[in-house]
Amino acid sequence: MQSQAHIEAFFDEPTNTVTYLVSDSRTRQAAVIDPVLDYDYRSGEASIASADRVLKRARDYGLNIVWVLETHAHADHLSAASYIRQRTKARVAIGEHIRDVQTFFRPVFNVDDVSGNGSEFDHLLKDGERFEIGHLTVEVLHTPGHTPACVSYRISDTVFVGDTLFMPDYGTARTDFPGGSARILYRSIQRLLALPPETRIFLCHDYKAPGRDNYAWETTVAEQRAHNVHVREGMDEDAFVTMRQQRDATLAVPTLLLPSIQVNIRAGRWPRAESNGVHYLKIPLRMA
Repeated sequence: MQSQAHIEAFFDEPTNTVTYLVSDSRTRQAAVIDPVLDYDYRSGEASIASADRVLKRARDYGLNIVWVLETHAHADHLSAASYIRQRTKARVAIGEHIRDVQTFFRPVFNVDDVSGNGSEFDHLLKDGERFEIGHLTVEVLHTPGHTPACVSYRISDTVFVGDTLFMPDYGTARTDFPGGSARILYRSIQRLLALPPETRIFLCHDYKAPGRDNYAWETTVAEQRAHNVHVREGMDEDAFVTMRQQRDATLAVPTLLLPSIQVNIRAGRWPRAESNGVHYLKIPLRMA
């Protein structure tokens, strides 16, 4: 009989990101999903404070972190995957289509220290693949649309969906990043909504929909089917694609897009230091 997952959420308000510490109470093995590296865009200073909160809680519970799981290469925060790997020897995993994301962004930043084959990560996950966290079985679901590399992690009656879905009153993820597709996202969401209605859905972000005062990041398949403002039952694919594309056209570029992508396609590592020992992020310039 499979163990019950213990789940603790850590919300980072500056980036509206939720990091999860998921553990098996029987073996004390654990995984961290979507860890945040604190970063001040104005000063270029990074901090491990958020990651250390997660590591401290793991120590308090006597947990052994064996996996760091990324749902995709985030465009709104820098990943702390590399730092957590250094501290715990955990393996860092992401969907195998991270290769597509790396291939697109290597020439954008004109870098030669990004492989394009995903080798920066310890393991590339395939759709339908299963692996263990102690006695917990994790099933990988390829759920692209927001990015080509997006995956969701299903553990028993729970699923961690990254940026595919938000709370029902907020809707769904944008699809205007390279390789994104509203039509593909719709189909990925339908795959998630075909799970049993009682399945608990854990989200990567929350932005507090108008009229809601509190942050929230847990919902269910049944709630999404009935109430999601973008994909509730009755919303067909063509209508969703039209809505999503029109909405995406009004959205600003995420503030941390350029620094985040450069770090996150390297599995949370910084670009290699230059001759003066300093690490630099690149900002491509173009005339509007």
